[in-house]
Amino acid sequence: MLPATLALIEDHPESAAFMAAYLHAQGIAVTAFADSEDFLVSQGAYDFDFYLVDLELPGIDGLDLVRLLRRRVRCGIVVVSGRQAPDVFEQVVNAGADMFLAKPSSASNIGAAVRAVYRRCSALPVAAPWRLDSRKRLLTTPLGVAVELGENDVAVLEVLLAAPGQAVPRDEICRRLGRDPSAATDNWLHATIYRLRRRVEQASSELLPLQSQARVGYVFRGSLTSD
Repeated sequence: MLPATLALIEDHPESAAFMAAYLHAQGIAVTAFADSEDFLVSQGAYDFDFYLVDLELPGIDGLDLVRLLRRRVRCGIVVVSGRQAPDVFEQVVNAGADMFLAKPSSASNIGAAVRAVYRRCSALPVAAPWRLDSRKRLLTTPLGVAVELGENDVAVLEVLLAAPGQAVPRDEICRRLGRDPSAATDNWLHATIYRLRRRVEQASSELLPLQSQARVGYVFRGSLTSD
């Protein structure tokens, strides 16, 4: 059992190439980033199924990056680093990582760590569904928090509700929002989705499992029902 997609945040070219080649050979789609800030501003930064993170990174330090990731994702995070410190393991785990591997680590050890952490994360209890009430413009989170929605928010969620677990094309979402797909830019739709996510995050401690799928559209990764 392995993740379908993985973000590799590693600034050492040889280490990045080594890990990416091995994981790709295992059937994982790896996207590599040499700078933590480049990763954070990339579209879909929080939509990967797994994260491999170095600690010595240009931009935001690896520990701070792990903290940011853990606030937004529930999936596996493994740190692979050569940082020398007596308490580095404790720092990494306290930041939110699931496992720490010291460099140099063999490809097989890295693959085994990814497999073990992903298996554990996949076995976590299934959360309660998200519930959409289109008439009242409310989205109830799995923890029971009612989030007030705007008209566009409801339209986006209704499209996703009709395609459970499937990626909905950007053009279809644009049409549902009353926009001409040929005139609406990806940035406009991305901003609309971003505002919806922020609305949920500001109202509750939960993260909306609405993810982008490269060159396709958006998919709701959780259970979404209607009232």
